[in-house]
Formats: sequence, structure tokens, C-alpha cells
Amino acid sequence: MIFERYNFLKKKEIYILYFLVLFSILIRIPVILIYGDSSLEYEWKTLVENLIEYKQLGWKNCEFSYSVTQVCLEEGFILPNLWMPPLYAYYLYFFTFFNFSEQNYILAILLSQVFLTSISVAIFYKVNKFFFSNKLSLLGSLIFSLFPLYLYASGQISSISLQVFLTVLFIYFFLQLIEKKNIFSILFFSISAGLLILLRGEFYAILILTLFYLFFLKYDFKKILLIILISSITFSPYLIRNILVFEKVTMMKSFGYNLWKGNHPDAIKKKLVVGSEIVDEDFQNKLDKVPRDKYLRFNFDKLFLDKAINNFKENPKEHLLLILRKAISYLLIDLNFSDPKYYHPLHYLPVLLIGITTLAGMLVSNKKSHKLNYLILIFFAYIFIFSLVSILPRYKLIILPIQIIFTNVFINKFKKRYE
Repeated sequence: MIFERYNFLKKKEIYILYFLVLFSILIRIPVILIYGDSSLEYEWKTLVENLIEYKQLGWKNCEFSYSVTQVCLEEGFILPNLWMPPLYAYYLYFFTFFNFSEQNYILAILLSQVFLTSISVAIFYKVNKFFFSNKLSLLGSLIFSLFPLYLYASGQISSISLQVFLTVLFIYFFLQLIEKKNIFSILFFSISAGLLILLRGEFYAILILTLFYLFFLKYDFKKILLIILISSITFSPYLIRNILVFEKVTMMKSFGYNLWKGNHPDAIKKKLVVGSEIVDEDFQNKLDKVPRDKYLRFNFDKLFLDKAINNFKENPKEHLLLILRKAISYLLIDLNFSDPKYYHPLHYLPVLLIGITTLAGMLVSNKKSHKLNYLILIFFAYIFIFSLVSILPRYKLIILPIQIIFTNVFINKFKKRYE
């Protein structure tokens, strides 16, 4: 009888997972056909084209530029990439091997992102099951699938869909790690961590926090070392490439630039959480004097970092207020965004509502739950990290799974109180 009951529940869960995947695919296909990007643009176009022509992830001629500053290289010189994380560029490059027409090439990328986002919804159901009933887990997964910003993201040539997929995987295997502590949980958790490092520069901080948290929980130290080893092996090909090219141990060089852009005097003046890239004449002269060799990114980033620090020293109070403004905008909404589409009710109302229910859920959550406390930790870590740099609306999707979990915590608490 117990065995039959177990089989029934397993089959029921499989049906739910199939439903979530198919439902998510069906509602996203019209989105990519109507609103989806129609071509590669900006840095992704440049990197993919250079991978095709030169088999190098890099920049040539005047491609390596900022919005108001053109940086031209010597003819024939390919500047090895250290600016953009490599994983999404290679993801886009992968689809070039099928020799699609341009239209079908873009469609293939968008359909693959639809598939990834749909699978992430099913995995997110499994994440919810660590905390909630079938019904509440299904509700959370449907909110995740139907969230307007996440729907729209499937149709954009952006790494955000891949990042959310890997983030949900990372959270799922972390929760499994705490419960089961088997080698498969460690393996897949570590691989997802390594891939996220190849996708987003800030994930170093998240992984370090996670490892410290496991140590705090008195997790087996040998297993923590195994996580570090497997994660390192995952991103090691790109690290080795950089060591061979630059004779330095590095993965990316963009922190100084991102800090400068996010804490720019013009951003303070205009209250811009997206930052500013306006370069004054004196700073432009310094940039122009930097040798156009393979160390260009290192030297540029040092100049940007020094400039950002000087800006902060000159006006610390206003910079702190801007950081606070960015934190609030990341958690709730930006009241000073330049694009009027940002204030469409289908965008700002869900974002605002889930920001409020997230905080409510955290207030009433079980403070003795190691799993929920971990999610709170990385939630505020992301807020802190992005408050230091610049924030685009799609960055909110990184914390959306955590927000929905605490929204479910709030719903569950409210439900129990009035039952």
C-alpha cells in the first residue's frame, strides 16, 4: 500500500513537471515571435564574428569601445577578451556550426533559451518542494513562469536566461547538498558554480559566501575542498587560456570600469541607477595614453578603478545615497528610469508587488532554517553587489527565484493563520 502510494506521488510529480515545461514553452513561443530580437548586436555580435573569422575571443580595430569613447587598435591586432564573461559568447558561437540563415540562427538561439527557461521552471518546482506542499510549489512555479520580465527575457539576446537557469540549478543542488550530501549533489552543484563563474563576474563573491556558509554549518571540510576542486576544473580552460596569454592569473578585468560607471558624478546628478559613461577631457587623455597592447584591459581597468575611488572620496555622502537608491531600485522599482516602457503596469506592478511580499516573507520566515537563511544571505549579497555598480532591469531576474520562495513563505504563513 505504501509502495503504491509512493509510485502514485512520483507519477503525479512527473506529470506536474511535464505540464510546467510544456506550458512554459507554449506561452513563450508567441513572445519570441512577436517581441524577440532579430539580430546579434553590440558586443555579442563582435565577439561571435571574431570567433568565426579568427577563432579568437577578442576585439579588433575600433570594436573595443565605450559608449562615448572610441578605442582603436593597430590593424591586424586582436585584443584577447577580458571584458565580457566567455560562456554566453561561446553559447552563441555554438549555433553558428549549423550554418543557419541569419533569421533561423537567431530563432534557434531564442528557442534554445525558451527551452532553458522552461526547464528552469520545472527545476524551480523541485526547489519549492524543499519548503512547501505540492499546491504551493506549483503556484510558485507558475508565478515564475508567467512573470512578465522573465517571459520577455526569453526573446532577448542576453545571457540572463542562461544565468537564471544555472542559478536555479545552483540553488537546487545546494539544498540537496545539505540534505543528502552525496557525490552527485556535490558534482552538479560544483559544475553549476563553475559555469556561473564563466557567465557572471560577481558570482565569485556568491560562491565564496556559499563555501563559508557550508563551513559555518560544519559541513565536511573535505567535501568543501572537493567543491572547490570541481568548480575550478570547470572554469580552468578559460583560466589557463588567460594565464598563457597574459602571464597572469585572472578571469576578467571589468570591476574598475563597472564601479566607475555605477558611481559616476553624472549618475549622481541625474539619479541614474544604470550609471553613466561620460568621460571628461582630462580622463580621456589618460585613456588615450594607454598602450594598445594585450595588457590594455588591465591598464584601463586600473584607471577606471582609481577614477571611481577618487569620485567617491570627493563626494562620499552623495555616493552613499546613490548606493542606497540603487539598493531600493533593485529590490523594488526605479523611480527615475529613462525608458517609458519600464513603467508599463505589466512590468512595474509585478516587480513592486513581489519586492514587498519578499520582505514580508523574510520577516515571518523560520529563522532556524539553514536553507532559508542561506537564501536570505545570497539575496542581500546580490543587492549589495549590484548597488555598488550599475543596475539594468533584467538583473532583477537573478533574485526572482528567491523572491518567489519568500513570497510563498508569506502566503503559507498567512494561510495557516486563517485556516
